[in-house]
Amino acid sequence: MEITALGIDLAKSVFQLHGVDAAGAVVLRKKLRRGAVLDFLRDLSPCLVGMEACASSHHWAREIAACSATIWVR
Repeated sequence: MEITALGIDLAKSVFQLHGVDAAGAVVLRKKLRRGAVLDFLRDLSPCLVGMEACASSHHWAREIAACSATIWVR
């Protein structure tokens, strides 16, 4: 399972993650509590991470970038 792009839906307490491989096939659908997100991302290979622009997205972008991911906030 090689995730090349990961989408994160930010919320108050539960985040939804959706990962795809280079061919665009879905390889991950996961629901994580806020406290478990960074631990999960530290174990992944570096990939592109996209998330919606909201009040907390810039904070999360900095935290996730520290896990060697490329961030795209839209």
